[in-house]
Amino acid sequence: MAPSFTLGDPVPSFTLPDTAGELHTVPLAGAPAATVLVVTCNHCPYVIAWNPRLRAVAEDYAPRGVRFLAINANDAARYPADSLEHMRRFVSDQGWPYPYLHDESQDVARALGAERTPHVYVLDGDQRLAYVGAPDADHQDESQGAAWLRAALDAVLDGRPVERPQTPSRGCGVKWRG
Repeated sequence: MAPSFTLGDPVPSFTLPDTAGELHTVPLAGAPAATVLVVTCNHCPYVIAWNPRLRAVAEDYAPRGVRFLAINANDAARYPADSLEHMRRFVSDQGWPYPYLHDESQDVARALGAERTPHVYVLDGDQRLAYVGAPDADHQDESQGAAWLRAALDAVLDGRPVERPQTPSRGCGVKWRG
């Protein structure tokens, strides 16, 4: 199945609740300078390894007007560690700095063409896809510092084309229903 959401495309519209029940809409009226969507989960070792780097990027770029949203679409019936209850616990225990959205229907993850957790999407100020892939080249190498994601954000914020707009997504497969 070829993804329908590709580089340069406007983001598919969606509204999802976060762990507190607050609704978040994409695209956002009066779009931010950039938006980062991360299709993620709670239990994947790749996600766990990359989370500190993703957190650091969110904290570094939020003052520059970048919006971050995490999206969990995994089938919680088969993977209870990815349930809404466990998502809430993660946000609370980690003091997570950006909204963690629950895509219970899996419609948003499908519309984005998500394959792995984490699967990173960077939207420019026009809410068009500017980067898709992994945070950096190696989840086990903390010194990578989410370099691919940072380079994409720097380019978008500077109004330049992203030098490497697509990288292989790496991680656990999205846990689809049925």
